[in-house]
Amino acid sequence: MIFTFVWAGWEGIAHDSKVLKEIAFNQTSGFPFPPPDKYYLCDAAYTNIRGLMAPYRNTRYWLADFRRNKVRFPILKRMTPYHFPVQREIVIVCVAVHNFIKKYDIQDDLFTSFEQNNMVTPNVGGGESEGQNIQGIEWGSEAVEYMTTLRDQIATQLLSNGSR
Repeated sequence: MIFTFVWAGWEGIAHDSKVLKEIAFNQTSGFPFPPPDKYYLCDAAYTNIRGLMAPYRNTRYWLADFRRNKVRFPILKRMTPYHFPVQREIVIVCVAVHNFIKKYDIQDDLFTSFEQNNMVTPNVGGGESEGQNIQGIEWGSEAVEYMTTLRDQIATQLLSNGSR
C-alpha cells in the first residue's frame, strides 16, 4: 500500500489508461515497468493486458471501501480554487504523507480499517490500441486474451484450493 510512482500534471479529467500510455511512450518518465514474466495488479480502469492484470468486471472485491465516508485527503476533491501548479504539488505531497504514514508504521485508523476489509466494486474502463508493445506492456487482443486466461487460471486455482 505504498505508492512507487506518481505522474502528476494532467489538467482536467483523463482516463487512467491514457495517462499510462503517455508514461509508456515517454522514455524519461522513469516508470518501473514490470519484467516480461511479471505483471501489476491494477484497478478496473485499465484493460486486462499483458503486464497489467485487471480484476473481473462487475465483481465485488473490497465493498467496505465504498461504504466508508472517510477520505484521507479531502483537499483533493476541492482543488479548483488553486492554480494548476499548486494542485500538482498538493497531489505529490499527499502521496508523500501517505507513504510516510505507511512506511513508519504510524497507527492510522484509515489504514487499519482498510486492512480489515476485503471487498471492492471495480470501475469500468479500458480501450487500449491494438498490438502495441511499449516498454514491456502489451496492448491488443492477444495481450488481453493472455492476461484474461492467466487471471482465470489463478482464480480457478484459488477457488479449488479454497474448497479443500
